[in-house]
Amino acid sequence: MLAALRSPSRLRVEVLAGLVVALALIPEAISFSIIAGVDPRVGLFASFTMAVSISFLGGRPAMISAATGAVALVIAPVMRDHGFDYLIATVMLGGLLQIAMGVLGVARLMRFIPRSVMVGFVNSLAILIFVAQLPHLIRVPWLVYPLVAAGIAIMVFLPKITKVVPAPLVAILAVTLVVVATSATVPTVGDEGELPDSLPALFWPTVPWTLDTLRIIAPYAVGVALVGLLESLMTAKLVDDVTDTHSDKTREAWGQGASNVITGFFGGMGGCAMIGQTMINVKASGARTRISTFLAGVFLLILVVGLGDLVGTIPMAALVAVMVMVSVGTLDWHSIHPSTLKRMPKSETLVMLSTVLVVVLTHNLAIGVVAGVLIAMVLFARRVAHFTSVAEVAHPDDGTKVYAVTGELFFASSNDLVYQFDYAGDPAHVVIDLTNSHIWDASTVATLDAITTKYARYGKTVEIIGLNPASAERHHHLTGNLNAEH
Repeated sequence: MLAALRSPSRLRVEVLAGLVVALALIPEAISFSIIAGVDPRVGLFASFTMAVSISFLGGRPAMISAATGAVALVIAPVMRDHGFDYLIATVMLGGLLQIAMGVLGVARLMRFIPRSVMVGFVNSLAILIFVAQLPHLIRVPWLVYPLVAAGIAIMVFLPKITKVVPAPLVAILAVTLVVVATSATVPTVGDEGELPDSLPALFWPTVPWTLDTLRIIAPYAVGVALVGLLESLMTAKLVDDVTDTHSDKTREAWGQGASNVITGFFGGMGGCAMIGQTMINVKASGARTRISTFLAGVFLLILVVGLGDLVGTIPMAALVAVMVMVSVGTLDWHSIHPSTLKRMPKSETLVMLSTVLVVVLTHNLAIGVVAGVLIAMVLFARRVAHFTSVAEVAHPDDGTKVYAVTGELFFASSNDLVYQFDYAGDPAHVVIDLTNSHIWDASTVATLDAITTKYARYGKTVEIIGLNPASAERHHHLTGNLNAEH
């Protein structure tokens, strides 16, 4: 950030990027406020406080946090059934839970999210961004369509000429000037909802601080914490990939929580990382530092409070054009290319498509990611289970037979292990060689005990050899203490 402050060209990029993001935040914050059932000012002020606070507290520079649809969906029932004060209490408790999760290292679980889920996350995000623009393109004056096309054309061709000014900003200004100059009647930002005319003030929710209140808000607060954290960490990972840099996910986790608590103190509806606006900031505008995030919040407040009348005249067509280009730029086109799909294992493609399908159907990125991870885990366990084999490798004498077990032994693969031996036909002494395998869980030890028990019924003994140190320790501590019949 200090290097950016010393570089006029970099600083210009950060400042203009913050301005573009602020303009794009306004209609989004208003629409999310409507989803949550609150006044538009609640969403706008939340976007301001989230962006400014996360610019200091977050672990991923240049990422934008603000009021989001995912959090709005979670807290909407609280507003509907219990009122605004309970909603703010829910946001604050959700923020505290995120801080606790960050301190406990929950962010480290991100490494368990497979690449196919990440690709599905990105592709579903692109679809959701595009679908969110459709209401602004249906049953609107015909002039909207050429305006959107003009905005897209500017963003496609201007970067080929110059990158001094972000193309999205030029598109917004150009389309707005055309509409103002021609007095054309098209939907504007002002039509989305009333903009505030005062600064946010400190707020403390008036709720009884009792166990009954906790029982009401706790389930929704957990939802806010989990959905917000997952979406923020996934977005941070996406920005890492786009910028080829690494970010502190643990700091981002507790930073999101602290930002939500701060937002609650100013009567905001809470939020998390905004993927669309982040892509505008990082990919379309080229921002790389916390300056753009901070200025996005500051510009947002200036625009809606000080320049509300002017901002209200911006045609929605200009912002729709920006978001359509963000959608196109976000989609991983390589992942859906026929040649890629042909080479990719079917299980990987299934995980990616499942993630996309769940996200599109639920409009919830967090649910889609969880579903994708679960499907990936099941498919992985199923695939690994088939890698285990049992073969007779030696018959040193009439009274002894040696079996070799190859592969990873865990609950999915070891369950079939019990059926791989000839209990009645084998000689009196059976040796099971586990040199080329590994015991991972108690299920495998229980299976080995069951095999020993079955041989014992026929008066035969079993000797298990070749255990590596970790497997030997696990087997030693658990064998005989599990119910071998099950």
